[in-house]
Amino acid sequence: MLALTSAGTAVAQKDAGLPTAPSALMSTLRKEPADRAFAGGQSGVRLAGNVTVETATPGALPLGFDDAIQRGLAHNLRVLLANQTERSVRGQISTVFFALLPNMTATGYTNATEVNLAALGFKPSSFTKLGLPAGTVHEIVKVDTTNAQLNANQVLFNLPDFYLYLAAKKAANVVAMNTLNERGGVVDAVGTQYLAALADEAQIANAQALEKADEELLRHATLMHDAGVGTNLDELRARVQLQNEQQALVRAQNAFAKDKIALNRLIGLPAEQELTLTDAVPYADLAEIPLEQARALGYERRKDLLGLEAQMEVAERSTKAVKYERMPSLVFSGDYGVIGLTHGSYHGDFTAQGVLKIPIFEEARFRGESQVAAAQQIGLRHQIESLRVSIDAEIRSSRLDVESSAEEVKVARSNVELATEALGDTRDRYAAGVDDLLPVVQAQAALEQAQSRLIATEFQFNRAKLTLARNTGVVETQYKQYLGR
Repeated sequence: MLALTSAGTAVAQKDAGLPTAPSALMSTLRKEPADRAFAGGQSGVRLAGNVTVETATPGALPLGFDDAIQRGLAHNLRVLLANQTERSVRGQISTVFFALLPNMTATGYTNATEVNLAALGFKPSSFTKLGLPAGTVHEIVKVDTTNAQLNANQVLFNLPDFYLYLAAKKAANVVAMNTLNERGGVVDAVGTQYLAALADEAQIANAQALEKADEELLRHATLMHDAGVGTNLDELRARVQLQNEQQALVRAQNAFAKDKIALNRLIGLPAEQELTLTDAVPYADLAEIPLEQARALGYERRKDLLGLEAQMEVAERSTKAVKYERMPSLVFSGDYGVIGLTHGSYHGDFTAQGVLKIPIFEEARFRGESQVAAAQQIGLRHQIESLRVSIDAEIRSSRLDVESSAEEVKVARSNVELATEALGDTRDRYAAGVDDLLPVVQAQAALEQAQSRLIATEFQFNRAKLTLARNTGVVETQYKQYLGR
């Protein structure tokens, strides 16, 4: 492709797919796509970049789901850097446009010069030989001059510069798509982390409820043992069960604290900021989206695909700039001003010239640039085709995840109901003296496992819906609809 020098001529581009006009534009645009996952905790995704810009406030900060999303979009480092990249590219496009505009400058100067003619080889005898009277020319000459001038130049015909400007304008779409892709990644990451923290809260509530039930069970077993109608083994089993539940509570509280730290990091809050999550775990069935419709939506809305397509347009326009380097260019330049002795008379002076440049012995360079441009277009075409296949696969996979996790939630809820009923029956049998405490402990463990599984499947269901929204390119604008909020 091409890059513009300060004189407005075309030189070989250094990078793939985008113009370097000026050359810094290419390095600004060539960046890795946004990571599909950003941050931490129970969600099991990777931290990709964030920035803390606020200070901790006393007490717990109430934080809703939408508020967390907005804070993430406002403070996440990836979005902030993407915004500055857009700003940088807009400035560089203006620099490219400058090559097509008339350039006019005004200059003025005044100077005083003293020249020793004798030191330059001009002696009085030399002037008398020329017939000049002695004393007419002094050895020391002083001259004060003043000059004011207006200079102008204009490229009248240079197709490479014009197509470079068109390519640079399209490059703005590339960075815009990159920014939107980053924003979508932030929404996905913050939403996932918030859901993970909600799941931790649910695990804590579950562990606390079971801990209270185990305390009551231990109290009952102790009373029966003291009364001589129960065994020491039952009391020991109840005590072990209570301690196991206390350990589970500690683990859940620790996971919750760590996930809140990760959430703080994503949304620009200090790690020590306490949070109160004000929203409950969302649950709503997602209307089935036909595969063809979801795939068409992904091809239309996925920002990484739109960014590659914009890069292809940039490459095509840059290729035209390479092609038209073979054509002559025409430049006009001129100046007008006055010059004269500072305390004497002045006279106007001007220069006007037109420059026609015709490349002659540069065919090897032109062919080389054309080959590079063609290779870059082919590479971008392959990337686009590959990404379209990946989008299809990702959408199919995420739809399967949504469907399977929805069924898992239904089964998990049924399991909780059955486990709760089974625990009630075993407690009644134990209270009636029909069974010892072992069936109660086993039923309690089954209920705990069922409740934990329900919490995990609800999280996976919401996570799958967010992933589907991300894979179709609508997570930032439609995450509420997908989560059923």
